[in-house]
Amino acid sequence: MKVVYVSTIERGGPVTHLKQLAPRVAAAGIDVHVLCASEPVAESFHALGVPAEAVPVGHKLDARGGAGLWRKLAGADLVHTHDRRAGLFGRLAGRLRGARVLHTLHGMPEEIAARIGRPDAPNPPGVSRGRLAWLEHGYLPIEAGLARLGHVVAPSQAMADFLLAHGFSPRLLHVIPLAVDSGAVRTDDGHDVLVAGVAANLEYWKGIDVLLEAAQLVEAPLRLELYGDGSLRDRLERQAQEAGVDARFHGFVADVRDRLPELDVLVQPSRADNLPLSILEAMAAGLPVVGTRVGGIPELVVDGATGLLVEPESPRALADALEQLAGDPERARELGRNGAARAAEHFSPDGVAGQMVALYEGLCASST
Repeated sequence: MKVVYVSTIERGGPVTHLKQLAPRVAAAGIDVHVLCASEPVAESFHALGVPAEAVPVGHKLDARGGAGLWRKLAGADLVHTHDRRAGLFGRLAGRLRGARVLHTLHGMPEEIAARIGRPDAPNPPGVSRGRLAWLEHGYLPIEAGLARLGHVVAPSQAMADFLLAHGFSPRLLHVIPLAVDSGAVRTDDGHDVLVAGVAANLEYWKGIDVLLEAAQLVEAPLRLELYGDGSLRDRLERQAQEAGVDARFHGFVADVRDRLPELDVLVQPSRADNLPLSILEAMAAGLPVVGTRVGGIPELVVDGATGLLVEPESPRALADALEQLAGDPERARELGRNGAARAAEHFSPDGVAGQMVALYEGLCASST
């Protein structure tokens, strides 16, 4: 069986996921090839022993890039795409080549992402009714139509439920989570202050403004370490400065796992999320997680066992959770140990790759 992966983005969760998945699928005896965004990305796959080549697709109207994908898909038994451009061009080209096609939907446009696991979520500020109408009555039906070209993987049950509610066929939908490599579990006694980290794009739906409000309410000594960049960075830096919050903005960090030993807790204050890789990485490193009850986060964090869950957009609840961990370091360490065990048991790369290989074999053996 020959599986060709298609990814048109340079970095992010889908690329990280693919770097975990492709070598393990190849190790299972499958002929694997990656078509990716650029030569540096291709080299990163070569370093893992995975054949890869750059086939850039610059935008959703890049017919030349799409034709380049079509030429490279000869001989593929299954084409597995991993972002929106890849899903558009790769699925169409794959079907034209006579291959089975599979698409992993890693997320939704941020204007509607909050509705994953939270159907009554308020609309984000500044988004027009026309844009929301297009997403609900244009984009989602188009995605549901493209799904009928093959099958779709949702990384969380929350995402799957959202897709089913918007016209996706249950017969074509499969839930397979993301994975995380095991890490060195923390064994030190922490810091003189509670060091809380965030690894996220600095955009509205990640709720960093809510965390900064919560930090003002925390009475225990607290320092925030923020890894990531985005359009709201300047505004959030001003908010932190005006509020007197000790918050350090590091910008984009290539591998946030290297920074996790500097933290006591990972915070995910999202208004919307699917299955955040940063939470899995924190769990694998033995960090407790404070997260919101949105999207697939409750599928990762077991409230009171591996971390603490709070309602979204509630600075008071977020502050109370941080106070709990600051006041009981031993409990925080226990939550972290439990999280590491849960990550190893349920989200190991080998286990997730095994689920994916079984899906590939089933799809290629099926007549539908």
